[in-house]
Amino acid sequence: MDHYVTGATIKTLREKQRMTQAGLADRIGVSDKAVSKWETGRGLPDITLMEPLAKALRISVPELLSGKAVENTNRASNLLRSKIYVCPICGNVIRAKGEALVSCCGVTLPALEAEEADAAHAVRLEKIEDEYYVSAEHDMAKDHYLSFFAYVTGDRFEMKALYPEGTAEARFFRRGGGWLYWYCNQHGLFRQRVER
Repeated sequence: MDHYVTGATIKTLREKQRMTQAGLADRIGVSDKAVSKWETGRGLPDITLMEPLAKALRISVPELLSGKAVENTNRASNLLRSKIYVCPICGNVIRAKGEALVSCCGVTLPALEAEEADAAHAVRLEKIEDEYYVSAEHDMAKDHYLSFFAYVTGDRFEMKALYPEGTAEARFFRRGGGWLYWYCNQHGLFRQRVER
């Protein structure tokens, strides 16, 4: 992690829990003066207190260290709101139903923002009987390739992994409207609307 907990974060999260400095101090076994010092920037909690502090504030340790509590506002579980994260080191692809704090290979990953495709990243989407056939003329070399296609509807997220020196094509069972996503290891995430 490239952050350490700040006093402002501790104070905000403590107040959100409607807890006094003394109440927080009791829960984690320190004095209320220690909590006051943290919150005013005159000291920092010891690393051994991170887990009990996070538990008392009802968040995870990564959330505490980043200063951002992840709130699930995606109550409907609509997969069209999915966020996609790709590790730049190992290529791991992680999908979440909404905002999440995601890390891989020691790196905190941002949610990718999909762009409309340019000519170099265009794909063909064909309806063949009850399937969508997706293909691209993109390079599939070891240093420049598409790593996946994903077809996302309100209740399904299907992904087809692609590999260097393979073909850039996939088939998905047609389930109506949604989005088609694909990822270029050099240029990022792209998407295209899939009509019913």
